[in-house]
Amino acid sequence: MQMTRKGNIHYLEAKIFRRAGFQAQGFTTRHEGVSRFPFNSLNLGTTTLDPIHNVQGNRSLLARAFGSRPERLVTASQVHGTDLLVIDQPNDDFAHFLKLECDGIVTNQPGVMIGVTVADCVPVLLLDPEKRVAAALHAGCKGTANGIVRRGVAALVEQFGSRPADILAAVGPAIGACCYEVDGPVMESFRKGGNGWELFATATGADSWRLDLAAANRSQLQAAGLPDENIETSGRCVSCEHDLFFSYRRDKGETGRQMGFIMLP
Repeated sequence: MQMTRKGNIHYLEAKIFRRAGFQAQGFTTRHEGVSRFPFNSLNLGTTTLDPIHNVQGNRSLLARAFGSRPERLVTASQVHGTDLLVIDQPNDDFAHFLKLECDGIVTNQPGVMIGVTVADCVPVLLLDPEKRVAAALHAGCKGTANGIVRRGVAALVEQFGSRPADILAAVGPAIGACCYEVDGPVMESFRKGGNGWELFATATGADSWRLDLAAANRSQLQAAGLPDENIETSGRCVSCEHDLFFSYRRDKGETGRQMGFIMLP
């Protein structure tokens, strides 16, 4: 991925999507918004203590940078689950989706920008350039343990006729194994989900591990049938890169949210 600027927005662009001809996509940084400390400055999350008018202003900056309108930037109420919102019909009123509890959005509608907000969790974008359908997925430790990216791929296959070999994926910046220590309950949830705990976790004590969430999601994408060359990862830790990203764990909960976003032309 490469750092790119569009209008006032600095973001990481997925090169694998750009090569396929899709340019309105990527992962935002914390820069060039209107929010004040500790949410400075491009906070896109509505669940923080940042005044809502700041968040709305930031979302407007993002949407307009790509020639869209803020009311066509669609997010949902994320609850660390695996439910998906599917938008497959034209619509001009998306405001009510903000209260819908789900952790992924799938659409084949052009001009609709879909996004997930994160501050440690893994944002995953899917794109089938053949069927022209996209997804934005929020994969925290619970969503990853329960296979949300597998559900996202299955939605493209079952509802839109995609072939896994045609689907491209971008795994955005998230907290890295260098900074993400978890405990026994997280380990048990991964093992129950059959998600290869030993491949992504390194023991640091009797009941603590360093967990690589990005690698776990990449593995699930491969298991869902995506070729390795169809998956791009950022390789960046949001906790380490304070100047670029928000991190809930690093900032002890008092922080903003970046967004993984994509819009079909």
